[in-house]
Amino acid sequence: MSSKSVSSLYFPEEPKEPVVVDSHAKSKEIADRLGKVFDNRGVYFVADYENSVGNYIADVDGNVYLDVYAQIASIPLGYNNPALIETAKSDKMIRAIVDRPAIGNFPGKDTDEIVSEILKVAPKGQDKVWSGLSGADANELAFKAAFFYYQAKKRGYTTQFSEEEMKSVMQNEAPGSPELAILSFERGFHGRLFASGSTTCSKPIHKLDMPSFKWPKAQFPSYKYPLDKYAEENKKEDERCLKIVDDIIQNNKIPVAAVLVEPIQSEGGDNHASAEFFQGLRDITLKHGSLLIMDEVQTGVGATGVMWAHERFNLQPPPDLVTFSKKFQSAGYFFHDPEIIPNFAYRQFNTWCGDPARMILAGAIGQEILKHDLVKRAAEVGDYLFKKLEQLQEKYPKYIKDLRGKDRATFIAWSLESGEARNKFLSDMKIVGVNIGGCAEDSVRLRPTLVFEEQHADILVSAIDKLLGSY
Repeated sequence: MSSKSVSSLYFPEEPKEPVVVDSHAKSKEIADRLGKVFDNRGVYFVADYENSVGNYIADVDGNVYLDVYAQIASIPLGYNNPALIETAKSDKMIRAIVDRPAIGNFPGKDTDEIVSEILKVAPKGQDKVWSGLSGADANELAFKAAFFYYQAKKRGYTTQFSEEEMKSVMQNEAPGSPELAILSFERGFHGRLFASGSTTCSKPIHKLDMPSFKWPKAQFPSYKYPLDKYAEENKKEDERCLKIVDDIIQNNKIPVAAVLVEPIQSEGGDNHASAEFFQGLRDITLKHGSLLIMDEVQTGVGATGVMWAHERFNLQPPPDLVTFSKKFQSAGYFFHDPEIIPNFAYRQFNTWCGDPARMILAGAIGQEILKHDLVKRAAEVGDYLFKKLEQLQEKYPKYIKDLRGKDRATFIAWSLESGEARNKFLSDMKIVGVNIGGCAEDSVRLRPTLVFEEQHADILVSAIDKLLGSY
């Protein structure tokens, strides 16, 4: 165990290894009961959160799994983290939960302090925030901000709306309801609501039967691995994809108000692109007057070895908006241009304008990350884990293909030869005591907490080795 172990500091009672009792009767019973009133078809197992500790999730049958999926990449500091529990017990939190304020109209006397704590870990170049309720909601709010900004630039930020605009918008017609688009990428995932669903393009099941905006999709680079072997081919792939983006914005019948992209396409398969690609993308948005929205819902809050994944690209200038959720527990978008604030009140608005209770928790998460230098630790552990996985790739090339995520902390993935093989692997990993997730059609993704350390990596690698050795 590392002398820098934060996990042991937080969780002295964390299990030393998984416990597999190979019984699921109680979990099935509860899931079946739940299924009578709630769709239970996505249930993996019924968790026992009281007995889940640190990097381990327990189920109601007594199985205790090393969790490298972490509630779909959303647990930042481990289960039952004592620092976050103390925050949850605070008077400030109790007030936020019991008397949930509508902060757009009635902010509490501590709201500015709550927001300031969040901004301490904001992406470089961003000094403002608007809060939401989920990752999909954060993206939709960002779309609205981009549309308002685009139109304000056309008519003038302080210009009043025309009578024609006021009348036509009530009929969902132009000019009050203009035709504008968000450009996103094939294999991208940005949520499952109506506008976010229109930008999502990872799996058909995410959006079948939903009416969609007819917004354009560009191609995201498809790299060959290992990267150092195919550097020239991948550079040409960047150039090819950037030309597609430029052509779409230039020729699309509907003006593109913003380009939306993930620093690493996560649900779509952990697809990476270079800093040169992202700077090229930024240059194109500046050329055409479109905003750049960076979707950091899954990649943000230290998961890739920097606080925000796009910071590695050192984009000049920074993105216009950066959306967040998952590991931050709260949701919303960061920005810096004051004119991204709509030119009149009540345009970007709802009852609560976010959730102060979750915002308090986000501030506490940020404090703990800074206090224990957890982003740096995640990078160190990720390097350690990746080397171990490279060795397994040499041993089991049939089952570990296109290993990706080098130098991206524990944000690691690989592919199997088919979706069927991948699904079997995910299921069988529970037999060896690991809860693990997939992405795209045939990939495995690792999404552990920020307190996942070398000893946990050893257990994970040993479990993978044991399972693949049995195939």
